[in-house]
Amino acid sequence: MDSGGSGLRVALGAVGSDAPLATAACAEPVRTGPRGIDAAHLLEQLLPTAAELLARQGGRGRIAAAAIGAAGMATLGDQLRSELPAALADTLGVRRLALAADAVTAYAGAVGQRPGAVVAGGTGLIALGTDLTGWRRADGWGHLLGDSGGGAWIGRAGLDAAMRAHDGRRGGSPALLARLEAVFGPAPELPGLLYPRTDRPAVLASFAPEVAVCAAHDPVAEGILRDAAGHIAAAAAAVCPKAGADDEEYEVGLTGGLFRMGDPLLVPLREELARQLPRARAVPGSGDPLIGALRIAQALATGGLLLPHHPTLLCIPLSGPDPRSGGGRTEQGS
Repeated sequence: MDSGGSGLRVALGAVGSDAPLATAACAEPVRTGPRGIDAAHLLEQLLPTAAELLARQGGRGRIAAAAIGAAGMATLGDQLRSELPAALADTLGVRRLALAADAVTAYAGAVGQRPGAVVAGGTGLIALGTDLTGWRRADGWGHLLGDSGGGAWIGRAGLDAAMRAHDGRRGGSPALLARLEAVFGPAPELPGLLYPRTDRPAVLASFAPEVAVCAAHDPVAEGILRDAAGHIAAAAAAVCPKAGADDEEYEVGLTGGLFRMGDPLLVPLREELARQLPRARAVPGSGDPLIGALRIAQALATGGLLLPHHPTLLCIPLSGPDPRSGGGRTEQGS
């Protein structure tokens, strides 16, 4: 399962196959409340969806393992970690369970179970890497404290350059000002449109594609994307395992809507990665978190999970029947 800002997706797979047998999507995002991600609301959507997927297979077989990836799991997942293991064991018979941050499932989808790094870029930006003994994280601190190089960062920089052009200040871009007015209306009205919004990061990020369009003919827009590429590469460099004595090459997976901007961002990003991580190989367009969750569940089912456990990033609260207790479930810490 993959839970994010746009909704919840569920996949059913076979232990011996990489491809999902069936998938389903729930359009409503899981709510977040005072105790973090709402476990009851997640189960309200997950349980009937899982039953539907099993029914499509004729009700045959059983769930050998489950992996749930969720945006905010690391910081807002306490309720999920406390309530989901017993609920899924009782309702679906789950005896092996992994609860993961969406950056971890993105990593599993992009890199698999090898040492490397992944950069997940959308409205925000976070990098996660492992040498298979522990995890390293960089950024993902939100649009006020970081997310440097992400969609909101690029969009804000583009709007800043547009407003500079409107004022006649140095560093302005008439091309971006024209796009601002085409998208939002007169420039002086933008603060009134933007500041009352509760979804300001998403509004800022909505202007990032306009920066990419202008980059082909506007040096200011091109410079914004080049600076963004530097920040993205720096985040990857902060988490990527250090090359060993044999100078082993590591993969850096690039996942998320940010990288669908294409060459205006990817060309300078490849240059920055080559400069900052000369022994890394970028893998763009990879790392679907749902496929990553499926891979984690498959590895858990066969006892082959190599990704390191972590109390909040990759928690394994159920690891299978405990023979000492007559087949009851084992709960283990991370």
